Amino acid sequence: MNDEATVDTPEQAEFRAYCREWLSNNKPGPPLPPEKRRSKTVPGRTSQEMQDYQLAWQKSAYEGGLVGCDYPKEYGGGGRTDCQRVANQEMQRIGVPEFPGPAALSHGAPTLLVHGSEFIKKRFIPKMLSGEEQWCQGFSEPNAGSDVANQETFAEKRGDSWVVNGQKIWTSEAHWADWILLVTRTDRSHKHKGITYFVAPMKENLGKTVEVRPLVQITGEAHFNEVFFTDLTIPDEYRVDEVGKGWSVVMTELKYERGAGDFVQPLGGGYPASDKPGSAPVETPIVGLAKRTTRLGKAAADDPVVRDRIMQILIRRAGFEQANRRGQVKGLLDHPMRIAMQHKLVSSELYQDLAALSADIAGAPSTLSGSSAAGYISSLGGTILAGTSEIQRNQLGERILGMPKTK
Repeated sequence: MNDEATVDTPEQAEFRAYCREWLSNNKPGPPLPPEKRRSKTVPGRTSQEMQDYQLAWQKSAYEGGLVGCDYPKEYGGGGRTDCQRVANQEMQRIGVPEFPGPAALSHGAPTLLVHGSEFIKKRFIPKMLSGEEQWCQGFSEPNAGSDVANQETFAEKRGDSWVVNGQKIWTSEAHWADWILLVTRTDRSHKHKGITYFVAPMKENLGKTVEVRPLVQITGEAHFNEVFFTDLTIPDEYRVDEVGKGWSVVMTELKYERGAGDFVQPLGGGYPASDKPGSAPVETPIVGLAKRTTRLGKAAADDPVVRDRIMQILIRRAGFEQANRRGQVKGLLDHPMRIAMQHKLVSSELYQDLAALSADIAGAPSTLSGSSAAGYISSLGGTILAGTSEIQRNQLGERILGMPKTK
């Protein structure tokens, strides 16, 4: 979360100059018009044209060295030190398309780097970084949401392979995925010690041993799915870490998914640098919305109540970013999951409050398709996915503050 106010190392300064030159010579294509971004055949989903547009940009940025900067070269990375944040800042500075399917970049690749065999790291990480293969995450089940260890999808060993049967739910981007980060049960007699983690082929088995069904939300979006496995065969070489050690892999992945770890997630789209807190005088999107929106002939930004609510959001966001910077100092925190739990809790609730304020400022027009109200409804899922706010608070209380466990 560092910004340019932080002093670059010599390596970072050299890389920043490279990123700026590369981006000036390799601008992404013009954004697709809104009517081409959404699927005409499956309501609420991204179009194939939009998916291809985003994938092309990810491949270009990867080949230019702006994705996977800090990964070892032998696994398709740039072999640099703490340079991904520099690439992110430069991409945000000019405003570029988002990368599709965050599962691989945000938590899949770093998890495989920690727990994967040499075969897995060399086979999968380069194509995760380039976007050549798309991924989804198979954690949640109908009876294993907040309690991830309550897995029922079962993997049975048969010779040199495993046969998987079961169901996953709320699986983001499963309809695009070539592969899935799959958590299974391999021993019913132990809860946490009976879990084993795999990488499993999705697309090549669709309509055969894998079925994907869309879950349409109240907003009309349909990027979540149910996934059913019926005798899906997975070679043992696709197993991540040892049999029964899947829970430790899950904990590593959740750390990265919740926004903490040794690797900074490569970012595509984002607010330009002039909109970053901590830079020179800024006009954030929420401030711009308040200035554009009129109430009784005056800008909403002139309302002292609105101004106060905006300032409270900006103060919280500045504190959130400072806490993230603190979390990057190795050895400073007393628990490996502390910053991850804090990050997930605060960021999801902050985004939800920001979305609610945007809808309030916009007023009745916020109910129009694609506007503030839809953003607010979508934001509600952020306090559920990757562990609910209640779960995060319980864990922080018990593991960090030493409070007695609730009964």
